[in-house]
Amino acid sequence: MSQQPIQHAIHRLFAHHDLTAADADAAMTQIMEGEATPAQVGAFLAALRMKGETVDEITGCARAMKRSAVQVRPAIGDAMLVDVVGTGGDSIGTFNISTTAAFVVAGHGVKVAKHGNRAVSSRSGSADVLAALGVNLQLSAEQAAACIEEVGLAFLFAPSFHPAMRHAIGPRR
Repeated sequence: MSQQPIQHAIHRLFAHHDLTAADADAAMTQIMEGEATPAQVGAFLAALRMKGETVDEITGCARAMKRSAVQVRPAIGDAMLVDVVGTGGDSIGTFNISTTAAFVVAGHGVKVAKHGNRAVSSRSGSADVLAALGVNLQLSAEQAAACIEEVGLAFLFAPSFHPAMRHAIGPRR
C-alpha cells in the first residue's frame, strides 16, 4: 500500500527536504478534503514552518486551496483585481490594518477582493471590524462579484468562501 500524500510530505519535511509543488498540492488537497487527521495537519504545518517554506511549497498549497475555494468571478474586463488579506493568527496581538488598506486601495480605483475572518489571536479580524460597521458578512459569490463590479470592493468571509479550511482550523489555533 502506498503512503498517503500527507504522510509522504511530513516525512520529507521532518528530514529537512523540500517538497515539490505537486507534493505540497497533494498534501494540502488531502487536508482540504478532510482526509488528514488533526495530528497530521498540525505536523505538516509545524514541519513546514520549522524547515522554512519554499516557493514551490507555497505554490502547491495555494493551488490546492484555490481549487477548494468558492469562486468569485466579477465581470470587470481588463481591470486589475487585487486580494487584500492580513496574516491572521500571528499570536502576537497585532492590530488589523488590512481592512483599512483594502478601502485605501479601492478608493484609488483598484478592484479589491478582501478576504478575512474573525480574530483568532489578534485584537480584531477583518470580519470583526466590518461587522461593527454593519457590513453584511454573509455574501454569496454572486453578491460579492456584484459588489466588486459596482463599488470596487467586496468582503469574502473566510468560512463562506473557504469552507474546506474548516479541516485545518483546529490545528492552526
